[in-house]
Amino acid sequence: MVNILLPSTFSKAIKVIQHIEKKGFNAYFVGGCVRDLIIGRPVGDIDIATSAKPFDIQHIFRKVIPVGIEHGTVIVRWEGDSFEVTTFRLENTYSDQRHPDNVTFVQTIDQDLKRRDFTMNAIAMDKTGNIVDPYGGKKDIEHRQIRAVGNGYDRFHEDPLRIIRAVRFSSQLGFTIEKHTLNDMLKVRDQIRHLAVERLTVEITKLFAGDFIDKGMSYLNKTRILNELPIFKEHHDIVDVLPQKMIPLYSFGEVIALLHTLYPSVRVSTWVSKWKASNKTKQEADTLTQTIQYFSDHGLDKWLAYIIPVSYVHKFIRLANILDLENCPKSDDITHIQKKIPIESKRDLALNGEDIVNLFPKRKKGAWIGECLSVIEQEVVKGNIKNNKSALKEWVLCHPLKNN
Repeated sequence: MVNILLPSTFSKAIKVIQHIEKKGFNAYFVGGCVRDLIIGRPVGDIDIATSAKPFDIQHIFRKVIPVGIEHGTVIVRWEGDSFEVTTFRLENTYSDQRHPDNVTFVQTIDQDLKRRDFTMNAIAMDKTGNIVDPYGGKKDIEHRQIRAVGNGYDRFHEDPLRIIRAVRFSSQLGFTIEKHTLNDMLKVRDQIRHLAVERLTVEITKLFAGDFIDKGMSYLNKTRILNELPIFKEHHDIVDVLPQKMIPLYSFGEVIALLHTLYPSVRVSTWVSKWKASNKTKQEADTLTQTIQYFSDHGLDKWLAYIIPVSYVHKFIRLANILDLENCPKSDDITHIQKKIPIESKRDLALNGEDIVNLFPKRKKGAWIGECLSVIEQEVVKGNIKNNKSALKEWVLCHPLKNN
């Protein structure tokens, strides 16, 4: 066994393991937290595997949430943090290619690690930092390679999402996919299209956010995995317009905006619908698409700076750089202009719809009121009118909209 010095981030989780062991059960840290600790990456969620069954865990701890108790998983709440605790288990067939039809609880950590996807994720560690590594995961990490546990074909057939996960890990870590593992991925590739789109969205979002996205994209092209995904499977030529050089994108809205800009015949609403994305994602994709189009037509001006939400500036810059737009601005260029714009939204105008109606009491209410406010908004943003009520009233009286 190899011993690793545990950082303070594991201190609360160590107490959880200690409580489990006091009751006569075995418990280990498993999965991504062990992998990332060995790699030297920041550790996120800390997961625990144990010989104790969910019923036992519910008796050991006062606050237990039975999130997946039928598969042996519960959430233990300890000192304000949450830890996923799962009973050592084996899995058989995956009829829905997501959840095992049945699980069998086992007593040893080695048996539990056997069911995991990649060797780098099939490493366990006890509370003192001793490593349990029956499949050579630590060596694979040192060699920077992704290798399936045991028979790769079986692992990918059990859950085809693991194919996407392999590419996602390559994008995040910069690791190479071991050749036999890659060949097994290709054999099961067509099963990806049967996966729930929500699961695909999570993995694809993480893939595009990887620090080594170019490597991930290289594997997507090499394996033609994209052609098994929603929309891509109807439009195989989308892969031909993907940029040769990528930088990470940190939201699915950014990804949709990029894909629509590169392949305009598929609308943003179609991407959102087929990928079952949220309204928030649609709004983000729409806004980014519109701002990219405006910049392509007009360059950087006050109106562009105004219509880009402050929280979207870096998203816009990332897309503009990937698309290699001419005279691509820096974020400071945009924020400098934003600070000088007198309003942040139409609601900040000193004149409202009721004021406009009062200026034209004989005119029938209608869409012209909103149109008038939109024109005023643009004039204020561009600095052509001061945002005070008297100045705006005078401008409206001198520039009345024609009847619709």
